[in-house]
Amino acid sequence: MTPAAPGPFRAVVWPLALAETIVWAAMFYSFPALLLEWERDLGWSKTELSGAFTLALALSALMAPAIGRLIDRSLGYLVLTGSAVLGSVCLALLACVTSLWQFYLAWFGIGIAMSGALYEPCFAFLTRTMADRARQAITLVTLIAGFAGTLSFPGTHALLTVTDWRGTVLVLAGFVAAAAVPLFWYACRNAQASGSHNPHGSSARRPAQVFRIMKRATFWLLAIAFAMIALDHGLLLTHLLPLLDERSVGQDAAILAAAMIGPMQVAGRLAMMAAEKHISMLKIGATCFVAMGMAALSLLGSGVIPMLLVTFVLFHGAGYGVTSIVRPVLIADLLGRVNFGLVAGLLAVPFLAASAASPTIAALIWEVGGYDLVLWAAVLATTTGLASLLVAAKLAKNHLEADIIET
Repeated sequence: MTPAAPGPFRAVVWPLALAETIVWAAMFYSFPALLLEWERDLGWSKTELSGAFTLALALSALMAPAIGRLIDRSLGYLVLTGSAVLGSVCLALLACVTSLWQFYLAWFGIGIAMSGALYEPCFAFLTRTMADRARQAITLVTLIAGFAGTLSFPGTHALLTVTDWRGTVLVLAGFVAAAAVPLFWYACRNAQASGSHNPHGSSARRPAQVFRIMKRATFWLLAIAFAMIALDHGLLLTHLLPLLDERSVGQDAAILAAAMIGPMQVAGRLAMMAAEKHISMLKIGATCFVAMGMAALSLLGSGVIPMLLVTFVLFHGAGYGVTSIVRPVLIADLLGRVNFGLVAGLLAVPFLAASAASPTIAALIWEVGGYDLVLWAAVLATTTGLASLLVAAKLAKNHLEADIIET
């Protein structure tokens, strides 16, 4: 198929990149950025607060296959734009909560919005519409949106100096409504106008083909690998500020560390772009797991050697940043592109489920053994994920060789 023309490519990908930056900053990173503030002001425990974020991410996971099917049916414009609208409304409602059930209800709505506005649906949309330039498009989106955390952490704390957390959340809602919604609409309109499509997007035999893919061990091992990387990231990021507070790291230094994870994600992606011509995507993916495991170990030792906090930011940011690109590429390489939206949506379920569970899991582990035990859990997660990825790749290679012999 002929790749998308340069003009339509820019008119689709750049607006999506900016929109993703805004929705990630407002819908996702606002929780870890404001967790301590909510705990102090509302009087609810970390476990109670984390449960709301877990609910939101769990809903996002459950809805991923349905969102993937909508994108396969060329409804990506409705998914992305409508989800941003819903996210803006629910953030505004979050600013008005006075009781715990209202807090949970607001995050319930934000979870539905995240299912159709964050990376998974965006990448499925790009894979469908950008054809052979999908990897380039995904890389560009993640390079720009990698600064979402950098925008959210210092941005929310700057707002907290002039207003309370309610005013801060209202500002975030306004950014989504005034910027992300029109950017999504503009990008999707341009994608439709260019007539771009993915010839592998759907099939009349979709149920049979998808079930056949799901019967393969490769599918489930990839599911485990992706879930473990999400669990590691969620355990550490959502509790990073209280974790550093427990280690007597000053608030300014803690916010700086959290904010710098975003630029390190971008740095990791740039390094990947330079290395991918010489190193396979599988090796790059395996390196991500190793880097994130080393990051957790660095944070474990940061109480004794403060400079290890820099090592944590570098390794965790770069490692997790690259996985955003690696995941859709590995799905396509190891499982194929037929019904990619649905297959990627199914594999997003365990990834998002682990993300959903991680804030509450971290809070529960903290109650038992403090944040040191949380860090050891993160190390175990990355080790398990690395082993699963390597076995999945081996099985996929054997499966391909068997298909070649049969033909």
